[in-house]
Amino acid sequence: MPTPLSPTPRMLAAAVILGATAIPSAAEPYNPYAVPEAVVAPVAPDGTIRWGTFYKSAEMQLAYERLWKMGACRGTSKAIMIPVEENKLLVDRLPEAEYAGVVQGMAGGLAGGLMAFSDDEAKATYVAHLHPAGVTNFSIVGRSPASIVQPGMAVRLVAKVDARGRGLEPLRKFDIVTPAAGFTPDEVRPDRNERIVGVVTSVRGQTMQVRVDAGKLRRLSFTVAEDATATIDAATPALVAPGDRVELRGRLWTGAGCHAAGSVFASRVTVTKAAAPGRPQDAAAGGQAGKAVAGGVE
Repeated sequence: MPTPLSPTPRMLAAAVILGATAIPSAAEPYNPYAVPEAVVAPVAPDGTIRWGTFYKSAEMQLAYERLWKMGACRGTSKAIMIPVEENKLLVDRLPEAEYAGVVQGMAGGLAGGLMAFSDDEAKATYVAHLHPAGVTNFSIVGRSPASIVQPGMAVRLVAKVDARGRGLEPLRKFDIVTPAAGFTPDEVRPDRNERIVGVVTSVRGQTMQVRVDAGKLRRLSFTVAEDATATIDAATPALVAPGDRVELRGRLWTGAGCHAAGSVFASRVTVTKAAAPGRPQDAAAGGQAGKAVAGGVE
């Protein structure tokens, strides 16, 4: 099993340049090597994600940027300008298609994260790019041992706590979720079965502490049963692990500057957790999709 993806300096530089915005002031001379202005919005009115320009060689782009700042390479030599233009890839002109495979590793978060995955025939590994503006439709679903939960994750559970916020019974199950923007949780009242939504602040052994931003009882503490399960329906890349199933829609580039066998600029990513030993999923994960090839699937 390959180890989790570790982004190389070239991968990180390409991701940064892809999402950067450089808007020179009126007093500055035109810089032909500058990163072009970002599009008005990363998502078009019809919902299409806009990617802008990807640089096949981040090193080349950064080198000419440095030379420009030093006073050289002023954009007058075709021998220089032609390679500079050929180094640019307009991602939005690539066709979108569906892909599927098995996760090999994940690095980064929703904004500019990278996910390595092998296609269904396991003949090649591709790298899915999440949009640097964090607008890729990302979700992860499935079940996992409760030990997967980490501080900072939002959880939803049904439990009864005492007047000091301590759970009266061990938790045997809870959900890991991503609340909608602007979500306000209900306050927690003691000695009542409540539907609780809060953020995990600490996990030590079998004890999980949760913060609820409403009411008087805001700091809660629960004992998690050893065989407890977490049902996941979230947008949290930190939950992705090698062996999970992934289905995605995106624009594939297999030419110069791509990562691994090809870079998929993903507009939608759905990850299904692999079943833990002895804990089969309720339904088989995955769907019908083809092998990743340039310009579509086969």
